[in-house]
Amino acid sequence: MMAMNIERFVSEGKGNGLRALREIKAGEVIHSCEPYAFCIAKDFLKTACHSCLKRDESLSRCSQCKTARYCSVQCQKQAWPDHKRECKCLKRLQPRIPTDSVRLLTRIIFKLLGQSESDQEDLYSIAEHQSHLADMSEEKKEGLGHLCTTLQLYLGEENHDLSQLPPGLDPVSLLARVTCNCFSISDGELQDVGVGLYPSMSLLNHDCQPNCVMIFEGKRLTLRAVRLIRPCEELTISYTDILVTSKERRSHLQEQYHFLCQCTRCTTEDKDCDMLAGEKTAWTSLRDAIPHMEQLQSEQRWEELLKESQALLHRYADVVPDRNIYVLRLLDLAMDACISLGDYETALEYGHRALEPYKLYYSDPHPSRAVELLRVGKLQHYLSRLEEAQGSFTQAYDIMKVTHGTDHALTNEMYFTYQH
Repeated sequence: MMAMNIERFVSEGKGNGLRALREIKAGEVIHSCEPYAFCIAKDFLKTACHSCLKRDESLSRCSQCKTARYCSVQCQKQAWPDHKRECKCLKRLQPRIPTDSVRLLTRIIFKLLGQSESDQEDLYSIAEHQSHLADMSEEKKEGLGHLCTTLQLYLGEENHDLSQLPPGLDPVSLLARVTCNCFSISDGELQDVGVGLYPSMSLLNHDCQPNCVMIFEGKRLTLRAVRLIRPCEELTISYTDILVTSKERRSHLQEQYHFLCQCTRCTTEDKDCDMLAGEKTAWTSLRDAIPHMEQLQSEQRWEELLKESQALLHRYADVVPDRNIYVLRLLDLAMDACISLGDYETALEYGHRALEPYKLYYSDPHPSRAVELLRVGKLQHYLSRLEEAQGSFTQAYDIMKVTHGTDHALTNEMYFTYQH
């Protein structure tokens, strides 16, 4: 499938890239693959299966390291080849758990040490991945050095094997490659439950209005077209959240991926005026409050989150509109808090308010808008507003046919709810 659809090429001003070999229609699967290596995100170590990524509060623990968790005996057996050497490392550092990047890198190292030349990905080997070490600030290089120290502690006696790695793939350059080229693995609700390396997909370049989207089922990545792609047109994805201003997007992309975005959205500052609509002093206060609100959310302090977000939304209601990105973020946080506290009527109010801004910023078929419509539809359905729910589900389904496909578990779940 890969060879028929796409090819590697040198993209002007961008380096390596992928382009279409034929016309690709919106919603068409371009490529699908398992990761070369992956690991569960630290926040989900206790609640996601370390093989299939299924979420469950009552998973079985690995009897050795007490860290890896599985939803079934079958998943544990499937995971053992990748977990076998990692298990000793996790046991060694207990109760400390290294960062996601260190755990992912360790799995990549073990895989590199155990594979033959014929096992390499055909389009883009790990050795070809850019490390961007020369472009990094001293501060970032120092951070990589600290991570390498953690890696050495984590590997323990396995350190002596590092000399057998392929030439040029020392731990620092490997860590730099992983930082620039790995992907967050998200679940149906677009929460990042893991991180993985998908070598051929690392060839995809960025655009703030891309023609492709990546969707995950478990750890399997599927690349789909979100609009018609012409033969020889470059395939692009978005590396960053588009719900930030062009200045912030460019700054993040420069810092994380070492390039200045020259896409149309950034060069024309498209939608920046909408994103920062309202009184500047007011939305500055909202912006500064959001990290604290997100901390409350991560700690599941729902009553405090709801009280504080409602106070801010009320205080600035007349001077900052809902399309302002900081109000929009607060609406999402307040909606989460209401759902967690069982106040579905108020949750639906906040969800309704967020729909128009989502439509404004996610004008192309986009998973984020589909998930927002799905959340609103579920609330309407629960509150017996069945006609409204049908409208929300229909809009979500029309987007998800393109972004997720009709076979995706989330699309099927939504379709089943919609039908009943």
